[in-house]
Formats: sequence, C-alpha cells, structure tokens
Amino acid sequence: MLNGKEEEYVMDAVTSTWISSTGAYIDRFERMFAEFCGTTYAVSCVNGTAALHLALLAHGVQPGDEIIVPTVTFVATANAVTYCGAMPVFVDSQPDTWNIDPAQIEEKISPRTKGIICVSLYGHPADMEPVLRIAAKRGLFVIEDAAEAFGAMYQGKRVGSIGHSAIFSFYGNKIISTGEGGMVVTNDERIAKAARMYRGQGSDGERKYWFPEVGYNYRMTNVAAAIGCAQLERAEWHIDRRRRIASWYREQLEGCPLVQLPVQKEGTFNVYWLFSVVLHEYTEDRRQKLMDRLSERGIETRPFFYPLHILPPYRHLQPLRDFPVANRICAQGINLPTYAALREEDVTDICGCLIELLENDQSDERGAS
Repeated sequence: MLNGKEEEYVMDAVTSTWISSTGAYIDRFERMFAEFCGTTYAVSCVNGTAALHLALLAHGVQPGDEIIVPTVTFVATANAVTYCGAMPVFVDSQPDTWNIDPAQIEEKISPRTKGIICVSLYGHPADMEPVLRIAAKRGLFVIEDAAEAFGAMYQGKRVGSIGHSAIFSFYGNKIISTGEGGMVVTNDERIAKAARMYRGQGSDGERKYWFPEVGYNYRMTNVAAAIGCAQLERAEWHIDRRRRIASWYREQLEGCPLVQLPVQKEGTFNVYWLFSVVLHEYTEDRRQKLMDRLSERGIETRPFFYPLHILPPYRHLQPLRDFPVANRICAQGINLPTYAALREEDVTDICGCLIELLENDQSDERGAS
C-alpha cells in the first residue's frame, strides 16, 4: 500500500533529473535499510532474485559447488544457485513452520557443499541457530532468503542480521515495495564490496570504466529507491497491518479442526507476508476444487509453491520420496488474501465461506464412503 510520501519523493527524484541508477535516494534507502535490519551494509539492486545472485557471487560460489536449499520456496531461490553454475541440494521442511528442517541438513552436505540458504517462508523466520551451528562446524556460509519476511525477528534479532548475508525483495506484493527491487545486507565489508562490484557490471568503483570481473547490470533506480524510502518510513505500519490481518484470521479459524494454521514459535516474530493454512487430508486436486469454489464466490486464493524437487529443471536431482513433509504441505496448502487494505469484515466473510466449503466437503466425503 502506498500511503506515505511516495509521490512526494518520486517527484523530487524526477525534478532532480537523477532518475537512473545514481541519486541521493539510493544512498538514503541503503542507509535506512541497513539501520532497520541492524546490519552494517545494504546494497540495493533491481529485484530479489538479483540480490540472491549477487550474494552467492559475493560468497564466491562457482560452477561445481553445491548449495543447500529448502525444497519449499519460490523457484528463484534455486534459480539463482544455477546462475552461478552451482547445484541446489534440497532439504525437506519442518511440519510446523514449513521452513527448512535443520535436522536434515547435515546428511545432505558433501565435499562440494559451499553454503546454505535459509528461507523464511511466508513471513515466519527460519530456525537459524542450529543452521549456523552446522555451518560453523562445516565451514559453510549461510544466506538468509528473507524476501518474504521483511521485519520478522528471531531470538530478538531482525531477519537479515543473523546469517553471513541476507537478501530481500521489494516486488509489488511484498510487505514494503518499490515496484521491483531487492537488497543484499551483511556485516561483512568484503561481501558488501563484492556485491556492489557485481551489481555494476563488475566495476571496482575506484577506476572509471575499469572492470576486473564480469558483472551484471543489477542496479536499482533512484526513482525506485525514492519509493523505498517512503515505504521504509512507515515500516512498522506495514508490519503491524499484516499481523493485525493475521490475528483476524486466527480468531476466525482457531477452532476449525480442518485446517493447520501458521505457527508463532517461541522466540520468533512472524510478519505473515501471506496468511497460509494447510488443509487436513486433502489431495492437490481436491484443494484445487476448493480454491475454484472460493473463486466463484469472489475470493482469490493461491496454492503453496510447488516443491522445487518436482519442477522439471530440478526433478532429476533427488528422489521424490525424500521429501514427505514438503510433498504433503505443498499439495494441501493455500494462501488466503493478505493485502494491507483488507478489512476485518472481509476476513470474516472469507473465513465463513472457507469453513462452510470445508464442512460441505467433509460431509460429501462421508456420504461417498
């Protein structure tokens, strides 16, 4: 939702004529974002996928390396790994948070493993402490993919300040948005410097038109950064709004035995990018029919991401049977409307309709048996 000084700042950027990848708002947005996350450095870029690619390059990922990745995430997490010529190695999910299961990481580590990407799915922080412990023991880096978890917290720290580096997305449906945009954050000067170099075609930043590395044109525009500054000024409002909507959903659905609600684990602060539920005993086809019936009543829902291990580019990497939790939750999960303009009465209507259809489904199943 654009309800701050976005128009004022964009017009200021336009009036200044600095509308491309140089301008005061870029530096300002990066400083503000690093301060918000509690990191030393922030490097803006064109989108979240580019941010993840930059982070991987900055950590020195090369062809032939392996990177541990949760199988339940948006495809960009694995795609960025393949951009580097490396191979994603998938890990199953925890049944309660739906995030990567730290207990299954070590068995996937090989001599070629270089790092671990932890995704904070749908706004709930990944369980970082055991992951960092494994990484320290095995000499691996940890990147937080916090594209969906702006403002979330884990053991008193902002998501983004916990791993060796982290990335964020500012796509239009994220908690704060610049239309398109991304950010790499870190406390490591070396990582920040490398990300800036790769972001700007490989320029070293010291010598004009000198490119010691092959880089990418991943720079954010000053106009987008102007929007980001306005959004960041109202960060707490955007976060509080998502959590308020989630509280309405939880109040309405808490007593429904037919759905598993998202958890709020001790020591975490879930920002509920999307309010997501898992439907008990559903198949993927049955879930789709339910979503179609919701759509007929004017309620748009979305399925969980397909687990990466079943997608055509990646299905040859590991046996499908290795991911029982992911296979189940991705077939049964749906994302309910969670946009900032949603009203409490809207949530009441959505939940009433959902419960009615679930109960009708259950009755039909009993009748058929």
